[in-house]
Amino acid sequence: MRAWLGYSLRRKLSLLMLVFALIPMLFLGLFAYGISAHLTKKNALQLGTDTLRQIRGNLSSMIEDVEGMSIYLIGQRDIQRYLHMQEDHEQLRADIVGDIANLARSKYYISHISIYASQPGTILSSSSIYDNDFHSPIDVTQFTDKSWSGLMTIRDFAGERDVITFVRPLRSIYDYQVLGWLTISLDERQVSRDWDNVRLGGVEGQVSLIDQQGQILSSTDKSLLFDAWNEVYPGTREAFARSAYGEVSYRPAAGDQDDTSLIYYQEPLNRWTLVSSLPTSWYGAQSNYILHLTVAAIVLALLLSGGLTLFVLRRVTKPLQLLTRLLTKIDPHHPLPAFHTDTQDEIARLGESYNLLGEHIEELKRQVILNENRKKQADMQALQAQINPHFLYNTLSSIHWMALMNGNGSIAEMVGSLSDFLRFSLNQGKDYCPLRQELAHIRNYERVQSIRYPDKFKLDVTVEETLLEKSMLKLLLQPLVENAMVHGIQKKQGMGSITVIVEGQGDRMMFHVLDDGVGMEPERLAELRSSLESGAERVGYGVFNVHERLLLHYGVQSGLQIDSKPGAGTHIRFSIPIRGEDEHEDINRGR
Repeated sequence: MRAWLGYSLRRKLSLLMLVFALIPMLFLGLFAYGISAHLTKKNALQLGTDTLRQIRGNLSSMIEDVEGMSIYLIGQRDIQRYLHMQEDHEQLRADIVGDIANLARSKYYISHISIYASQPGTILSSSSIYDNDFHSPIDVTQFTDKSWSGLMTIRDFAGERDVITFVRPLRSIYDYQVLGWLTISLDERQVSRDWDNVRLGGVEGQVSLIDQQGQILSSTDKSLLFDAWNEVYPGTREAFARSAYGEVSYRPAAGDQDDTSLIYYQEPLNRWTLVSSLPTSWYGAQSNYILHLTVAAIVLALLLSGGLTLFVLRRVTKPLQLLTRLLTKIDPHHPLPAFHTDTQDEIARLGESYNLLGEHIEELKRQVILNENRKKQADMQALQAQINPHFLYNTLSSIHWMALMNGNGSIAEMVGSLSDFLRFSLNQGKDYCPLRQELAHIRNYERVQSIRYPDKFKLDVTVEETLLEKSMLKLLLQPLVENAMVHGIQKKQGMGSITVIVEGQGDRMMFHVLDDGVGMEPERLAELRSSLESGAERVGYGVFNVHERLLLHYGVQSGLQIDSKPGAGTHIRFSIPIRGEDEHEDINRGR
């Protein structure tokens, strides 16, 4: 086997393509033919069941509409009043007939609606029925509860038609005594009008509706109407009672009639059954069709496989073209895609060199990023190192005590706040501090500025108590507060306010710095945003430095977002991950 793997790529591919193309295609053809009949029948039955489910939904809607109409008419005041009268009231009778006629016309499948009063011969109907004996098959006085009649034929001004009638006793709303009977008739042709285009398994199927007594109420084959189902398909109706839906195979005892698959679905409201029939001979025709299609597919696949083999064998032996395809997929922001192979041929050796090149490029990228980060940190440390901390502390302490001795409390307070301000800025060389120290830092800045600019501004700080001990990169808020003071409040007439809000949002802390100063014109705001996005320092050092430090330490999702309107003020916000003090202590020690 190892010696065979060392053969040339052309020889290996020739043999493999012959094995993996020819033999599976032959097995595929035999397998497809073996299961085609089963799958065809199964899919056809499933499609038939789904189709009947949709038809049943429409039928249920009709039945529910009839039920709703009957309830509405029973409670209608005019009808109740008319049936309670001992004598006929012509105007009220005309109003009721008009109402039920409008109600019947509102649904296309309603043939007519009739109300039978307890007094013999009193009938209010939405349609004039010519046959005087129409009502004799429906002896409404025998109905003590709502029920459906069988199929019957009527003749009115539109001609003859078959109807299915719903009968319901019409009781008094006061004492529940029977005042008459209500009938609502469905037009059989309208009930089945959407069944004519039903296709079951790709062919037209016959759909019928049978009632609980086994009479055919409606059908796409009108010759079956009024027949008993067991006379058409003997012995099958009993099988429908076994489940709500399913399939029954009917095999005639003799004759030229084909075997038939009967797919049924019961309507739960009144236990009617929808049945569709599909000749089983159609399955065999479909199987033969699939067999011919499979043979054609195998022949075509073999021809394509032969042509593809000749094409591929010329292409895959050219390793430079293969590597070119990989190089065209290179994304500068992602590593080079690796080249994998288990052989020892020419492409494998070229792939090893390609993989080594990708690893070397990734190492160079990591080194460049590390050097840039070190450079930025060194610049920050160099900026801080320009201030001699001991000299400043001693000098400010001396000025503080001299001011106290001379009784000048304002100077003492200002110098003390400045001393705390500078001490926090240096922070013993640490980059991170608790949120409470950052807030204390801007408070020191506030005290210094309030002495310098009395009654010019006020600072409001709102923070969630649970975040005070969470750790953050130091010196993020003070430059933003100073920016709001210098560029927003000082340029405003009268007193202004600066608001700092710190709130938790999931696993991040959200910071807001808002002022009601002069704001920025749209052109200036666009220039500021562009400067931050491009990384070119064309804006104030403080804002740019905060943005760069956020990107460096927390990533692009933590950069500054700025909104401003002229005369309304400026809103600067950013978010950082919520971290404990211990996490950042490890970072401080690892610098």
